[in-house]
Amino acid sequence: MTRVIAIANQKGGVGKTTTALNLGSALAERGRSVLLIDLDQQGSLTISAGLDPESLNETVYTVLSSYADPKVKQPSLLTTIITPIEALRIDLAPANIELAALDLELTRVYSREHILRRALEPVRGAYEYILVDCPPSLGLVVINALTAADEVIVPLQTDYLATKGVKLLMDTVEAVTAQLNANLRITGILLTQADQRTTHARQIIELTRTTFAGQVHVFETIIKLSVRLKEAPITGQSILAYDPTGDATAAYRQLAQEL
Repeated sequence: MTRVIAIANQKGGVGKTTTALNLGSALAERGRSVLLIDLDQQGSLTISAGLDPESLNETVYTVLSSYADPKVKQPSLLTTIITPIEALRIDLAPANIELAALDLELTRVYSREHILRRALEPVRGAYEYILVDCPPSLGLVVINALTAADEVIVPLQTDYLATKGVKLLMDTVEAVTAQLNANLRITGILLTQADQRTTHARQIIELTRTTFAGQVHVFETIIKLSVRLKEAPITGQSILAYDPTGDATAAYRQLAQEL
């Protein structure tokens, strides 16, 4: 059975792309078939996987815009853009700056929230996990991701200001669940970039667990602040390959086990 998981938070820099890449690699290491979908116009996941976004002629945008255009009788299939990333043992649907046009295009489309869901149907059964790396917004592209997904993982930086935006995302998930996707659920909040040497980080971890107790699961796994995590994308590797025995690698392996 396929699990489609959106990795979402409207705040940037909280570890969405890092989590998509390394959680996907950790699941693949456990023998799971994994597809990563880059829904961010910056193409950070695509770059982290070792591809040059600007050299790509066909991307997620090509596929989704064809599904959004009522004049197109045979939309482009995701299978035409999916790229095997041998070093990560996963498949990737890449993105580039063209994706910036999609939000505007979708405003004029009937049933616009379901475009990604429709595009996923031909490939959904081919993977055990489909991880969707969402952009830092709550626009139509993210709504599409939430409508197509079964679950949401919310990376949350261990910083007080970062915690304030989680309620807005949860309200959005609740609205999508009520109106567009009754099966959607928040699998958990993932604490990231945690410098547990500081009192502030420890307080935020405790506050998060206390605040959401009984409402939303908070993963036991904590992703610590790590220079290695920042270095790995430069090499086109996951943290598992770049630093096999490091703390960050151990954390993402633990997260895969929790899932």
